[in-house]
Amino acid sequence: MTTPPTHGDLSQELLSSPLWTDRMVAASGIPVVDVPFVTVGGGIGSFVTVDYLRVYGVPTSQIRVLTNLDHPWQTYEYLTRCSQIPRTERIRSDSSSRPDNLWGFPSYALEEAWKDRSLKHLFNIATEPVFNDYWTPRAGTVFDNLEREAKRIDYFSMVAKGNVRMVRKRADGGYFTILTPPPGATPTRRVAFRSRFVHLAVGYPGLKFLPDLQEFRERHQDYHHVVNAYEPHEHVYEFLKTQPGAVMVRGGGIVASRILQRLMDDREKYGLQTQIVHAFRTFVTGSHGPHLWSRRRGGDGWAYQGFNYPKSVWGGQLKAEMRKLEGAERAAKYKQMGGTNTPRRRRWQSQMKKGRQEGWYHNMQGVVDRVEPGPNGRLVSHLRSEDGRRQSFLSDFIIDCTGLEADISEHRVLEDLLRHSGAQRNPVNRLEVERHFEVRGTASGDGALYASGTATLGGYFPGVDTFLGLQIAAQEIADDLARRGFCGRLGPIRSTSQWLRWARNKAV
Repeated sequence: MTTPPTHGDLSQELLSSPLWTDRMVAASGIPVVDVPFVTVGGGIGSFVTVDYLRVYGVPTSQIRVLTNLDHPWQTYEYLTRCSQIPRTERIRSDSSSRPDNLWGFPSYALEEAWKDRSLKHLFNIATEPVFNDYWTPRAGTVFDNLEREAKRIDYFSMVAKGNVRMVRKRADGGYFTILTPPPGATPTRRVAFRSRFVHLAVGYPGLKFLPDLQEFRERHQDYHHVVNAYEPHEHVYEFLKTQPGAVMVRGGGIVASRILQRLMDDREKYGLQTQIVHAFRTFVTGSHGPHLWSRRRGGDGWAYQGFNYPKSVWGGQLKAEMRKLEGAERAAKYKQMGGTNTPRRRRWQSQMKKGRQEGWYHNMQGVVDRVEPGPNGRLVSHLRSEDGRRQSFLSDFIIDCTGLEADISEHRVLEDLLRHSGAQRNPVNRLEVERHFEVRGTASGDGALYASGTATLGGYFPGVDTFLGLQIAAQEIADDLARRGFCGRLGPIRSTSQWLRWARNKAV
């Protein structure tokens, strides 16, 4: 004899069925909220999509944002702050990539030039990257503008707080999205949102640790000396201010460059004696690429690139080419364009050069076979280079800069989608989406399920996990919704009038 399901919770019938009827949900006691469009995640991907729909003319009553975040930029600000990009520092983004402004004008550079009463930002734009580094906005400029736009479109009135458990197809078309509200917020454990359209922008499932570092942390329960760059680790820098120490940095991307700059800035600012060992798994010695017209600068271990992808990805020949590729050809193109890289910044280039000359910055190629506890609470890293040479390094801390977890099955909602709703993996093992970002295989009657952001990397449009990429995806989704009759199109008259409202900070 089976135990009856808890009132207002998921029944076994619901958990095992890929197609739900209204009767099944009613029998479980889960209350139903009807709303045409639901977006899951509540980060910048959700925000940009909602912003487009509001500009296209969709009222707030037709949209719900299901999220456990207090504001859309919360996760992004947390990650940038942990990886040593506070509000005063500059992020890796183009001047015209504005998630708060779908028109991209005025650019961030023009805004900062106006606020600072200085032409240096515009001069930088005019002379990049030959005479100056690529100009990028301050993190604080981005967050302040996101807050301004959130208030303008009445974003917070559309938010329903909680954790999304799953999205399932509805027998009569559309979808049920199950939300678990905060304890005590509702009489039942779950709430079901019944909608015609669902949008997923759930971000990264979590941190990704190198296997040997994960094994060391779990075996020795040491989360103090071995840290990920995306988790709070200010204690590392505070310790180094109190006494000379050594840090091993692992990774060769933008985060590694930011961690290095923080270590080198502190060394310079406070007169520290910090020793830095930097281990690259792949050590780049110079320019590299398949042919003359597709080469990336490099040197001293680093692969240099101004932005995540070549600029033609967002609106040039590479974007057009990618929309035609399928299967193995698309995967091969991603492999050719991809790889870990970072912008080449003049300041930390000079700092690294000084460190090599003075003997306190040591960069090398190698794979760390294992990490062991050393004397006096220190760490011993056993490193093996490509030529088979083995070395051991003693450090006080190891900072893992290898990134965020990318496997979509690590995310509960995406894993359920793959298992029950017909979603498929693309050639690089992420979520397969159509050119208009509908998740392939998940259509339900006249409803559609869309996805944008990192979960869709490997689709017909690269650069999805960038501000401009999220905007392009949002426009494709909004245009598809207009074709389906959910909203009006954004013609030149409405676009102009809405930009004028944006410029004057008037509500949509």
